[in-house]
Order: sequence, then C-alpha cells, then structure tokens
Amino acid sequence: MDFKKFSKLGQAFMLPISILPVAGLLLGIGGALSNNNAIAQFPILNHGWLQAIFTIMSTAGNAVFANIALIFAIGVAVGVANGDKGTAGLSGGVAYLVFTATISGYLTLFSAKDAKIDTGVLGALAIGLVVATLHNKYRKIELPAFLGFFGGSRFIPIISSFAAIAIGSVFYIIWPPVQHLLVLFGERIADMGSLGTFLYGFFLRLTGAVGLHHTIYPMFWYTSLGGTEVVAGKTIEGAQNIFFAQLADPNHTGLFTYGTRFFAGRFATMMFGLPAACLAMYHSIPKVNRKKFGSFYSSGALTSLLTGITEPIEFSFLFVAPWLYVIHAFLDGCSFLVADLLNIRIGNSFSGGLIDFLIFGVFQGNRHTNWLLVLPVGVIWFMIYYLVFKFCVIRFKVAVPGMIAQDDVIKDSAINSAVRFENTLYDQSLAIIEALGGEANIEDVTACATRLRVSLVDSHRVDKEVLKAIGATAVLDVKNGIQAIYGGKAILYSQEINQILGKED
Repeated sequence: MDFKKFSKLGQAFMLPISILPVAGLLLGIGGALSNNNAIAQFPILNHGWLQAIFTIMSTAGNAVFANIALIFAIGVAVGVANGDKGTAGLSGGVAYLVFTATISGYLTLFSAKDAKIDTGVLGALAIGLVVATLHNKYRKIELPAFLGFFGGSRFIPIISSFAAIAIGSVFYIIWPPVQHLLVLFGERIADMGSLGTFLYGFFLRLTGAVGLHHTIYPMFWYTSLGGTEVVAGKTIEGAQNIFFAQLADPNHTGLFTYGTRFFAGRFATMMFGLPAACLAMYHSIPKVNRKKFGSFYSSGALTSLLTGITEPIEFSFLFVAPWLYVIHAFLDGCSFLVADLLNIRIGNSFSGGLIDFLIFGVFQGNRHTNWLLVLPVGVIWFMIYYLVFKFCVIRFKVAVPGMIAQDDVIKDSAINSAVRFENTLYDQSLAIIEALGGEANIEDVTACATRLRVSLVDSHRVDKEVLKAIGATAVLDVKNGIQAIYGGKAILYSQEINQILGKED
C-alpha cells in the first residue's frame, strides 16, 4: 500500500476513534457519579435533578459504545472516500445495517435459536472499505436515460446495499470458524498472562513510531482478542467494550475486567515517565539554550500528563536516536507488565493521561481499580525515565532539541521568512504549502491526531527546515510523501490547506 492510501486509511481509523474520548467522558462522569458507591461516599450527589443529569450523561455516552461498529463503518467510508464524503458516510451506514440484517436473516432461517454472529468492528471495517471503493469508482457513473435519476452519487447507496448482502452472506459462512479462532487466540493471549501483557505494551509502543499502532489496539479493544465476558446478562467482546459495559452496570462489584491490562499500563508512562524524559532532556541541553527550549519541553510534558498524547515528546528523539525509542518501548512494555502484576484495573477512552486516570480510576473507587498503586509506581517510573534519558542523552550526545546551538542552524532566509509570518492559521498554512513545493507538488493532505500526512509528486522539493520553523516537532520521510508532526494543530492545518487548494469537499 503506497503512502497516499495508507494516509487515508489512518485518517479513516482516527475519525471514529476521535469520537470515543467525549463519549468516554460522558459515560465516565455520568457512570461514576450516579452509581450507589459514589452516592454513599458523597451524599450531596443524592439529588433528583443531579442524578437525572448524570444518568443522561451515562446513557448518552453508552449509546456511542453500543453502536461503535456502525460508527466505524461510517467513519471508514468517509475517511477513504476521495470526494463527496457525505454520500460515502450515508452509504456506509446503510450498508452496515443491510449487512447485519442479512446475517440476522440467515440465522433465523438456517441456524439454532441461540446462534449468534457478531463481527464487531472487523465486519464494519470490511463494509466501510468496500463502500469507499465502490464510491470512489462509481460516484460519477452515468446510467441510461430511463435510470438517470439513480446515476451519480445516488447510485452509491444502492450498489453498496447489494454489496452488503453479498458480504453478509460471506460472513455468515466464514465468520463462525473465524470467531471461534479469535476466541481461542484471545484465550492464548490470556494464558500468556503477564508476558502477553508486556508484549502487547512493547509492540504497541514500537509500532507507534510509524503510526501502525492503530492497526493493533482496536483488535484487542473491540474484538474477542481483548476478552469475552457476561455483563448484566449480555455477552460482551473486547476489552474496552467490557470495561464500559461494567462501568454502566450499577450492580457491578469487585475489580473491573482483566481486559483493562490493555490500558492500565499506559498511565505510569504517560503521566510520569515521559514528563520525566522531558525534564531529563531539558537538563541535558546546554544551559544557554534552556530558556529558549523550556516551553517546548514543558508543553510536551503537560500534553502527555493531561491527555496522554505523546508524539510531540517521542518525535524529539525518535529520528536522532531510534535505539532510544526502542528503550522507551521496552520501558512502556514493563509498565504494562507491572500494572498487570499489581492488578491495576483502570480503563480509558482514548489514552492514558490524567483526565482518564481521574474519571476511570479515582472516580470509580480504589475497590474497582486499585488506582492508588499507580502513584508509587509512577514515582518509580519518573525516576527510571529521568535517569535513563539523562544518561543516554549526555553519554551518547543525542541531538535532542536544544542540544545544538540554534544560531548556527536557523540561517536560511526562507526559514526566517516563515517565522515572521503573522500568527494566523491561514498564513502558516500558506507557508506550509510553499515549503511542500507548492500546490503542483501536493497530491493529498490529511491528518491524524498529531501528524500532517502529505502525499507528494516529488518529496525532494520539501523544505523541512521551514516546516520545523513553523512548528513541526519532526518531519518524517515516507513512501510518496512526508509526515510533519504538528500536535493538535495538524488537523487544523490539514483543513486549511485543503480549503486553500480547493480540495475540500
């Protein structure tokens, strides 16, 4: 798969995933403050109007997770579509409903009454990708005159529905054995116990260097690879699905599901480890540069601490010392291992920052989560990361930001010109377009959570120093394009650049 297609696929995954934090906040706050334990601890919450608000919040958040497969089908169709994305999203939603109805019909006709086929997110991804492919190929189709009304974009929901029937028929045949194998594989992962938890954390962090982690964790979060459990009389698959089902169940007692081992290890790394790495790098650079680069390291540390978004920090050392990133991935795997061994059972909606820690750990009570254990582990992790990073950066002279005198680096007039742009999104986007080689050199611009992903005609025409002067933490060469790390502004730059270039649908 070339970079352009990979970029679109990455954006397609991020679109539905980006919805989950808000839904998780609603469910987390509403569920935490409306359960009997919270009311017993804080009697002030026991007011009818307050409980009504919390119940509605919890119900609203749970609605998203209950329909996550449908959301993925729509999101993938929208993300991969080349244009007219509204039609693609509608077609994805219709096709998924037809897909599930087809399977249900087969079960009614040919299977036992208690038979169940739940393709979860995998089925949704298949539908979304097929719909997007059909959409890109046929959205401008011309039909004979007597069928002209159904031509163009109107043809997409129709052909997508027929395709969904075919896909549903195939899944009815192939999915029962696949579902059985997934259950067995999930059981094997569970049988590996803490070793499996370590490997999950290590490889998740390692693949995050190139943005491939989005292809790993959804399989554990939303399918039987992350476990299967009966909650409130319903069989739930997927670690995150199980966690939120238990969160929404007022009768749940004891620790949350063991599947939280796929989340709980994040908190020590994101809240303590990487902020410590920032402090270590800050203390390792020459004192003359510390004032200039202090805001970079402090903002990166604060972002990781609060939200769990770590790329601004990780890309400060990934490209100058890939071996240090491997050490970081190993330490993150160890964090998952330790959390597993200590029975820390904190879930999360998106990442492992302080917000999720409070909502899904502290607010749920120590009896459900063992959140208190994160604090001493976090202190130890802070010390380990600080010592490891300070030793490595100083001993091997790692060229982290601020290590080299910037007066010798920023000389190019184009860079100075870019820096002098007014601090407006429009002007910065114009500078990025120029640094990318101009409009004629740009084929496609998308963004994930922190990366501006651009496919280009000629990558050699990119001026990386200008991109960095505008604010990119790093610029990564990939096949057929580049990735520029702009943090939370990546999506804003993507939208503004597409609007300037007239590529916004």
